[in-house]
Amino acid sequence: MLNAAVAVQNSQCVDHKSLIDELNDAIANGSEKQRTRILERVTDLFAAGSRGYSSEQVALFDDVLQQLSAEIEMKARARLAHRLAQIDSAPPKLIRALAFDDMIEVAEPVLVHSKQLSDADLVENANTKSQEHLLAIAQRMSLSQSVTDVLVERGDHRVVFKVIKNNGARFSPSGYDKLTGRAADDVELTLALGHREDLPRQCFLKLLETASASVRAKLERANPQAAAAIRDTIDDVATAIQHEVRKASDHHAATMRDAKRNSLTHPLTEASIHAPARAQEFERTVVALAKRGGFPVDLVERALLDKGQDMILILGRAAGCAWITVREMLLMYVGERELQPDDLAHDFQRYQKLSEETARKVVHFYERRLKLRTQKKRNSGAKDGGRANA
Repeated sequence: MLNAAVAVQNSQCVDHKSLIDELNDAIANGSEKQRTRILERVTDLFAAGSRGYSSEQVALFDDVLQQLSAEIEMKARARLAHRLAQIDSAPPKLIRALAFDDMIEVAEPVLVHSKQLSDADLVENANTKSQEHLLAIAQRMSLSQSVTDVLVERGDHRVVFKVIKNNGARFSPSGYDKLTGRAADDVELTLALGHREDLPRQCFLKLLETASASVRAKLERANPQAAAAIRDTIDDVATAIQHEVRKASDHHAATMRDAKRNSLTHPLTEASIHAPARAQEFERTVVALAKRGGFPVDLVERALLDKGQDMILILGRAAGCAWITVREMLLMYVGERELQPDDLAHDFQRYQKLSEETARKVVHFYERRLKLRTQKKRNSGAKDGGRANA
């Protein structure tokens, strides 16, 4: 310890004999008050020249400060954390020790600000420490997918809301799926998640469908006699929003252009559906199945996002797909179906019994019902306009 302090003193090329003496006394038999005072002086010395220190000199300070801060009161450790949190070259071992302090007053400054914490440090901290620690991590300027995965998995409502609102946070596909699930019954999370520009379109649509189902259930409980009208109205709203989302989606537009271009040179085969479904590529699967079967895009989207299997079986058979392709669509993670081998075996038997003619009749019925509702809506709008003009 003394040798480390002497080396630090020598690295500054100034006379700090009194500091060395105090440090030696603090180590040997100093009180907590004396250790705190010398800790603050060494911290001042480090902060004054932190930008010019070599890695070896920082390591020496790290050793000194760790030993001095080991047995001091919480308030002094918190002051130390605040002093070092925004110094880019702060002693890394000490920063890590402060980040893992059980007292959030100590850990919070470095968890929020310090650049000395690696993703591995943050993942370990988020896996083992309190919700207050997770909330501090959620406020960092940038967060990698590996860190947000843990925050989404372990965090309470405050943590999840804070990380969703963090524009510097990046989420993995599975992270976004879990967020969408957590937002299902939470209006605040739904609104926050819906405003993220990097939210995958399939997650937005799933969020929309879930929110619509929640609204529908509440309205139907309040007015059972109007249940059918409520379902139709909310479906209309959901479909309209789906169209708007598609219009605003650069990825969807690019996928449509690619599909159109490819269709001019290569026939649209079942492989055009099977390959993207197996690769979990939602957009390409939707476009390929819609084009091959001549289906409305919003119908295909809802079928892939729905937790049920029926509509995928119907669309697959109507498009003339083999079971191997339908199976890949059933296993796409966007639907969160979590099918077991027995479930797939049962679906296979159902698919074998389903004829292409029957499947196409179901699809035709859906399209006809949609057109009738649209026409009815237009006629109603025309009557209202006529009354207004009269």
